[in-house]
Amino acid sequence: MTTGAPHTLVICGHGMVAQRLLEKLVAQPHQPFSRIVVLNGEASPAYNRIQLSVLLAGDASESSLQLRQPGWYQQHNIEVHQGDPVTTINREAKHVTTASGLIQEYSRLVIATGSRSASLGIQGEGLDGVVGFRDLQDTQKLIDISQRHRRAVVIGGGFLGLEAAEGLRSRGMSVTVLHRSSHLLNRQLDATGGALLESALNDRGLALLTRTSPVALLGNHTVRAVQLDDETLISTDLVVVAAGIAPNIQLARDAGLDCDRAIQVNPQLATSDPAIYALGECCQVLEHTFGLVEPGYQQAEVLAQVLCDAASTAAYQPSEIPTRLKISGIPIFSCGQTQPDSETESVIWQDHESQHYCRLLVRDQRLTGAVLFGETTDGLWYSERIRQADDISAYRAQLAFGKPYCDAA
Repeated sequence: MTTGAPHTLVICGHGMVAQRLLEKLVAQPHQPFSRIVVLNGEASPAYNRIQLSVLLAGDASESSLQLRQPGWYQQHNIEVHQGDPVTTINREAKHVTTASGLIQEYSRLVIATGSRSASLGIQGEGLDGVVGFRDLQDTQKLIDISQRHRRAVVIGGGFLGLEAAEGLRSRGMSVTVLHRSSHLLNRQLDATGGALLESALNDRGLALLTRTSPVALLGNHTVRAVQLDDETLISTDLVVVAAGIAPNIQLARDAGLDCDRAIQVNPQLATSDPAIYALGECCQVLEHTFGLVEPGYQQAEVLAQVLCDAASTAAYQPSEIPTRLKISGIPIFSCGQTQPDSETESVIWQDHESQHYCRLLVRDQRLTGAVLFGETTDGLWYSERIRQADDISAYRAQLAFGKPYCDAA
């Protein structure tokens, strides 16, 4: 089956960033496309992936995660094909082919294929009971296994790993988290913040092993144990792999597009083929790749303008994105530099009773980093100081106490 494409925009993928692109496109004053076709590899329409941990914990329903109702796509004349991923791109003929055999021509193509859980590169990853935590299907598998088994090992002490661990714990599983770095959330927290988080999660019933890596997953057909680098064996019924992500670039690579760690794009999100664009976790701007949704939203804003106006000068510039998390109800914020070095001074405030912690990094009377644990009210104000790089000399002594004190000074 072949469908034609006069002024047709085709989007490969339908995650949160692709949905944001659709919303920005229909809001543009000029609409150059007679058709917009979305080819989604997942069986479900775009949903809020950030809420997958809430679904896993049993505090949300699948329907509540849906970003738009079917009527919205009909209203804006957007065709969405679910569960039919694009398998090949023919750049010369300007068409894509899907798994079902659909051939869809395009005048402009957007690749928004996202990312997957990174491979551990160890024996046993293909066993039953070894699951990632990236999408709705993964979450459904985890819920199903949690209803039949009691033991789980989560590999990765970053945000996704800890969210998966807490969700499984809330469903009654005994959970052990393995993290190869010296402290949890090592990309967002310093050692003190990581230790505070570890203590809080221990109190909630999670077992946490830092400076620990698996070397093999053991079992005949289903995983039964994890072998650690010190030869310890941990018996388990489930292994969740949450140790980083890998951009989904094979489709682009097979089409001959320039790829490095991800699909290489310019500041207008165009690939090495001027008719093809990429955005979100599958793209790379200069040396930057992206694992958060906020940069993808910013890219969607730019790309909507570029696609609808050939003369547009809109361009995406990678910037310092604050990280705002909530792990097991504990608010965490970080921005900029998180670890001190020989050129920075640290301004530290800690309340041991409330378990609130603040570390600010200063270089040449300018704020370069902020780590907040337990109390994050002033986080965005600190991130603004980091972005603007303004002189903090006038309120340096009050800096750790936040905006009201600094304003008063």
